[in-house]
Amino acid sequence: MELKLLNRNIIYNGKVFTVIVDDVMYQSGNRSIREVAEHPGGSVILAVFPNNDIILIKQHRYPINKFIYELPAGKLDTNEDPLDCAKRELEEETGYIANKWEKLTAIYTTPGFCTEQLHIYLASDLRLSRNGRNLEEGEMTMTLEIVPLKKAIEMIEKQEIVDAKTICGILLAYHKLNKKNK
Repeated sequence: MELKLLNRNIIYNGKVFTVIVDDVMYQSGNRSIREVAEHPGGSVILAVFPNNDIILIKQHRYPINKFIYELPAGKLDTNEDPLDCAKRELEEETGYIANKWEKLTAIYTTPGFCTEQLHIYLASDLRLSRNGRNLEEGEMTMTLEIVPLKKAIEMIEKQEIVDAKTICGILLAYHKLNKKNK
């Protein structure tokens, strides 16, 4: 490791993330401060129908004060398996259940300051849940849109989809599904 940890201070321990300030030393002997947002990670779901339509959600994001298009996703509970999280979030946010699951990848969202790792899944063989959607209070304005995968690519190109995890999931699924269809 390039850095030696000299001291760690937990500044804030919140519901979504913990803020840590580390005092570190380089191999040269120079000292520095590293600020880290520690996040448990989450799962992202690209749910695809047989005709290659996908489910997008549109929700308000408080930090940027905008409604944006995203793939269904959610934060991992303590010690939760990412696939279990994906299954839970798909049903809660969309009211759908998938019979087939395939992990596409895992990404670090902002490794310069945050530990968040998101696991991106392709979900298929969809059916409506008997339970329907089960939204949290902060998700009540969330809407669902079912769009062709090809249109989602166009939405990325037009900057109508700007969420990084969503762009990654859509592009990976598009590539994978096009390889299957050849």
